[in-house]
Amino acid sequence: MEKALRAYGAVLRLVRRLPKDTRPYYAKYARENFVNYREVDAADPNALNDLFNRTYTHSLWVLKKYSVDQAAADKLKEICCS
Repeated sequence: MEKALRAYGAVLRLVRRLPKDTRPYYAKYARENFVNYREVDAADPNALNDLFNRTYTHSLWVLKKYSVDQAAADKLKEICCS
């Protein structure tokens, strides 16, 4: 659970780097996704690793879409890919 909260916080920090008019959409999108996946079995490491990997990959896609330096996601990579 702690890793998920750290990932969520890192995603919200990345949302602040997006253009101002897109921030509410992506903040809501991130929250909805974290809430939707809270039922994932925490004892299944494969499911959790897959979710964290998708979190990181999707975050990179959004940053690239808005031409934000992808190095901004290094902290999220540390959390999700460790």
